[in-house]
Amino acid sequence: MAFTYILRCADESYYVGSTRDLQRRLWQHQQGLGSAYTKRRCPVELVWHAEFEHIGAAYTLEKQIQTWSRAKREALIRGAIDELPRLSRKKFPG
Repeated sequence: MAFTYILRCADESYYVGSTRDLQRRLWQHQQGLGSAYTKRRCPVELVWHAEFEHIGAAYTLEKQIQTWSRAKREALIRGAIDELPRLSRKKFPG
């Protein structure tokens, strides 16, 4: 079992990660042991996660979500999957 997850940090930023043990990893983040990023932004709250059979799939999605805009991440968190394609379009000036 593997997971991709999103945490909301105390400063309202988002942290995206992947792990084989979601409960253990969440505990680590909450204790300030999870990552340098979340250590400075505790407390954190799990706001979204997806489960995978293999860690490679979870890691691939983690890296993809890390490139997303805040608006696109928030749509995913809300479960507004239909909004994701629109939020993926590049906005050109003019």
